[in-house]
Amino acid sequence: MREDRYSRQVLFRPIGVAGQKRLAEARVAIVGMGALGTVLATQLVRAGVGFARLIDRDIIEPSNLQRQSLYDEVDADEGRAKAEAAAQKLRLANRDVEIEAVIEDITWRNAERLLSDVDVILDGTDNFQVRYLINDVAVKHKIPWSYGGAVSSYGTTAFFRPGETPCLVCLFGANQGSGGHDTCDTVGVIAPVVSIVASLQVTETLKYLTGNLEALSNRLTHLDVWKNEFRSVNMGGAKESCRCCHHREFTALLSQSDGLTVSMCGRQTIQVRPSTGFTVPLSEMSTRLSQFGEVRYNSNLLRLNLGEIQITLFADGRALIHGIEEESTARSLYARYIGM
Repeated sequence: MREDRYSRQVLFRPIGVAGQKRLAEARVAIVGMGALGTVLATQLVRAGVGFARLIDRDIIEPSNLQRQSLYDEVDADEGRAKAEAAAQKLRLANRDVEIEAVIEDITWRNAERLLSDVDVILDGTDNFQVRYLINDVAVKHKIPWSYGGAVSSYGTTAFFRPGETPCLVCLFGANQGSGGHDTCDTVGVIAPVVSIVASLQVTETLKYLTGNLEALSNRLTHLDVWKNEFRSVNMGGAKESCRCCHHREFTALLSQSDGLTVSMCGRQTIQVRPSTGFTVPLSEMSTRLSQFGEVRYNSNLLRLNLGEIQITLFADGRALIHGIEEESTARSLYARYIGM
């Protein structure tokens, strides 16, 4: 550990030399490398956490640049994978940290593999389905996790510790993943609220990782930067009726169909995930698809330009269909060019 790099942080008494050493030994996973995730990853990597796994299924587009602070116009022009681009930028910022980029969609199949070997899980996602997966893994494996959400000008955050605080199901019930929530597609989002929510998430994470447990807020915090509102409520204890943390029923991790289409936040893009797992040979797929339009590919993804419609295909068979709004059309295009 290069102490000169972290000297100002070490001077902060609650952290000190001992806390900095604990940080250097800590492992975190950040789920989602969008607006929240880029701030989370930047602050934790620069703080000197020992290992950071960056997980994201998406690619960089121009509309991301307004609030996703790790990316630039070249990344957007090339349609780079967010996790890969973020890892590259952060390795330049701090070579002390081991950074792993994971270009995958978090599902019941891979959630435990990707999230159960870290000290803290941080939520940088934009949907409750993934948050319930995180919550189930966290409770099952007794791993603290940081919840954060930001949309429009408001945001919410909480730091959950299995066995010490309620879990996400205790607070919000078991059906929040069924839709009906504001998204950046419907109400927009401004960058300041993202930075504030992510900074609160990192602060609680630093408290935990450096052993300052008495400083943890144990509260659910809500803020609206436009309306100048900031309030928090005590989370209390776990509910005896909770199916997750009390009865240990991890329904989000149960086997389920993977043949899903999902509308992506903020643009005309549909994700198609095949119902059975397979590995796509991108080099062979490039040759096959080049007859239809311009193809660019690397070891992680392939992009096919069909004019008004573009297809981004990942090595796990997942695809983003850009330029459409109908899920049925996305499935049809996937079947035509990739094969179901």
